[in-house]
Amino acid sequence: MKRTTIFADDSVLSEMKYLAEQEHRSVAELIRDAMSQYIQRKRTPVQKLSFVGIGASQRSDISEKCEELLWQKPSS
Repeated sequence: MKRTTIFADDSVLSEMKYLAEQEHRSVAELIRDAMSQYIQRKRTPVQKLSFVGIGASQRSDISEKCEELLWQKPSS
């Protein structure tokens, strides 16, 4: 962990000190948690890859019937 310096309004720091006291935590811990939560909200979600339609099936209706086709029992 590295030490850093931030600039904040007195009112914000007063609120942070009050919250830290109420939660029996340090101001530094609250700031670390707030930064982590901010980063989590700003990250773009990773999209899952879809394998529907991969391959050459010679079908033209795969996009319309993908759910039905996925759950269809294979013919024996």
